[in-house]
Amino acid sequence: MRKAELLAEWVANGENSGVEFKRDDLRPEQLAKEVVALANFRGGRILLGVDDDGAISGIQREDLEQWVMDTVFGRYVHPMIIPFYEEVRLDEHKRVAVITVSQGVAKPYVVRDRDREDIYIRIGSTSRLATREQQARLHSLGGMLFSEKLPVSGSGSSDLSLDRLKHYLSTVTADAELPVNEQEWEARLCDLGFMTEIEGGHPVCTVAGLVLFGHTPRRLLHQAGIRWMAFDGKDKSYKALDDRLIDGPLIAQYDPGGGKIAESGLIERLVAAMRPFLSQELEELNDSFQRQRAWLYPLDAVRESVVNAVAHRDWTRYEEIEIALYADRLEVFSPGALQNSMTVEKMIAGQRSPRNPLIVEVLRDYGYVDARGMGVRNKIIPLLKQHNSTDPEFEATEDFLKALMYKGEA
Repeated sequence: MRKAELLAEWVANGENSGVEFKRDDLRPEQLAKEVVALANFRGGRILLGVDDDGAISGIQREDLEQWVMDTVFGRYVHPMIIPFYEEVRLDEHKRVAVITVSQGVAKPYVVRDRDREDIYIRIGSTSRLATREQQARLHSLGGMLFSEKLPVSGSGSSDLSLDRLKHYLSTVTADAELPVNEQEWEARLCDLGFMTEIEGGHPVCTVAGLVLFGHTPRRLLHQAGIRWMAFDGKDKSYKALDDRLIDGPLIAQYDPGGGKIAESGLIERLVAAMRPFLSQELEELNDSFQRQRAWLYPLDAVRESVVNAVAHRDWTRYEEIEIALYADRLEVFSPGALQNSMTVEKMIAGQRSPRNPLIVEVLRDYGYVDARGMGVRNKIIPLLKQHNSTDPEFEATEDFLKALMYKGEA
């Protein structure tokens, strides 16, 4: 298709989340606003020389390309973006400039103007100032802010399990000198990222500290914990066989002298709740005249999916992780879009990009996370294939990642 025909198609379809019309007599900060909003979303195109109603006025400004590249992108858009600029000639009198902006990988992008830095996002066909929550998500996506390091208001060192922390420091990190008082504990936990200093007040727990070692994380962080549900049918219209919110620290409590679990953590509690629904008794008896149980899904693959959801969820989202069992499948719902430039294809191939590196590191220390960080490729896929010859499916949106495992043929 010729470029002029493609341009006419874009104009005919109107403005949308990825296409913006602008005359070229706008101020540089106005154009920068649209650029930043697209870069903070999925990228898109700005057609300069097209009115809001789709009427083509054409390029009027002299040296438009230099103005766009040097003034708008060079002075107003930060961090730097290198767009693709081209001019499409419609006839001997009219040209339209097409500025193509890719989705940014250094979010959030801002408009710098008059000693301000404003963050814009794309909502439908309009560009708007980002809310505080939206800004936090952009920081997290861009790797400039890890939401696991955010402070949890109202929390303190007493909200953390001292026994679990002592085990972590003495056994896992091999620290020979444990803190001896509250002040020393707070200082050590701030250094580790489990607490953070607050100006004019006592340190508070970070998200990571609370979800890893907190007594009851949901008391202060309502999106913590896991919602577990089981249904007889293939959707949620049937009465739930089981429906509960499971709370607790991610890390189990171990016996001081040995490696046995003295008190379960969140993942063990969830697996215990799921276990009766993930298996069924066989009719045959074994040699001891006991009925054996057959697993509907490979337990290690289920556990790996749950750990992935916990390790990589977006803590700026206020939904819980949801695990739902249906008659034909198991769904694991993790709040938040895939981080950075990760895609489902890259995840399946084994590429790693942790959203919450501190949480992942501690889970790896305790053996919850695959040492190579490739649990999808090395565990979930082959275990499910071996178990019932099915492949898992992954659905990624701007709001969640959902992993689906199917029951297979009876």
